[in-house]
Amino acid sequence: MGKPIVYGADYSVYVRIVRLALAEKGVDYELVPVDVFAPEGVPAWYLDHHPFGRIPAFEHDGFRLFEASAIARFVDESFEGPALQPQDARGRAVMNQIIGMLDAYGYRSMVWDVAVERLENTPPDEALIASGLRQAETVLRVLTSLKAPGPWLLGSDLTLADLHAAPIIGYFVKVAEGQELLATFPEIGDWWARIAGRASFARTEKAD
Repeated sequence: MGKPIVYGADYSVYVRIVRLALAEKGVDYELVPVDVFAPEGVPAWYLDHHPFGRIPAFEHDGFRLFEASAIARFVDESFEGPALQPQDARGRAVMNQIIGMLDAYGYRSMVWDVAVERLENTPPDEALIASGLRQAETVLRVLTSLKAPGPWLLGSDLTLADLHAAPIIGYFVKVAEGQELLATFPEIGDWWARIAGRASFARTEKAD
């Protein structure tokens, strides 16, 4: 079988989710750069891989996928290595609930409304940052309530829920407001320290 191909950019939260899954499974892959924010726009050839021009997309031995959650599940179920999904239905349901919550309520507020707004816009929109922080607080409070006892979000085993949350929170804590808010949720803060210390997280860090 050939080497999987991930299309996307190393700055992308969702590309990193897929790369983390591949790294945790011990799967070598090729990252083909696609910059959806390039001045000339999304490359025309890429629309064959993702009809909406978003990242990531994935290809393996002629099989193509887009959407990070679908790709991560395929990676877990198709390659050797440690299982990244719970075996029981309830565990998988909570995992999917966490992933869905982060997609719907966490990503926009934590990454774009807080981190990107603070880091990249001059002057930043302080009202947007404040609104994002309020939403982020709710996300962290709910994540705390859903977290099982143990080192990872679902307990003793690392799952796709951890790999989905890590890049989002990793971007959030690039700014002081994110660090300060996370510090008020010590269970999630302890989890963050563990996931940020994993080799897979270091290997998928954006190149300078």
